[in-house]
Amino acid sequence: AKCGLDGGAGGERPKHGDRCDGLTGELGRDVVGDGREPEHVDVQALAPAGPVYQAGTLSGNPIATTAGLTTLRLADDAVYAHVDQTAEVIGAAATEAFARVGVPHRLQRNGNMFSIFFTDEEVVDYAGATQQDTEAFAVFFHAMLESGCYLPPSAFEAWFVSAAHDERAIEQVLAALPAAATAVAAAANH
Repeated sequence: AKCGLDGGAGGERPKHGDRCDGLTGELGRDVVGDGREPEHVDVQALAPAGPVYQAGTLSGNPIATTAGLTTLRLADDAVYAHVDQTAEVIGAAATEAFARVGVPHRLQRNGNMFSIFFTDEEVVDYAGATQQDTEAFAVFFHAMLESGCYLPPSAFEAWFVSAAHDERAIEQVLAALPAAATAVAAAANH
């Protein structure tokens, strides 16, 4: 599982301790594909030798790795607070928009990333995620795209926010959510 902008300074370990051994705690660990300390990584479990497939965007690419590490080094508490607040605001607005038109959904958030599942059941694992209404997601995705908001294109992906999401970008997302939620509700009633 990803941790957004690494869950804050120090990754997820300060929040979750040893429970985050399967989470990406730092960009450098994303390159090796595991949130554990290197001496605890079973490299034989990683693809192609094993069943664990790790494919972070541009993982291992030296330019992407350098840019990511530089970003993490420059990110201060204000950056983490901004992205966490942005995720909270957008997530709350999405929940409000869906609730207003009666669209069943679950929003799950960890710091600066979140997922929206179109279901009225709790989603705690992949099996639960597969029970969501992916057609509702497709309607939502395209309605948001028509409003100029490009979301993760799969119902199984998380939303990531960044420090680049300024007030203008946030307002564009917030303005698009009610109409997108209405589109989902209308599609469900046909």
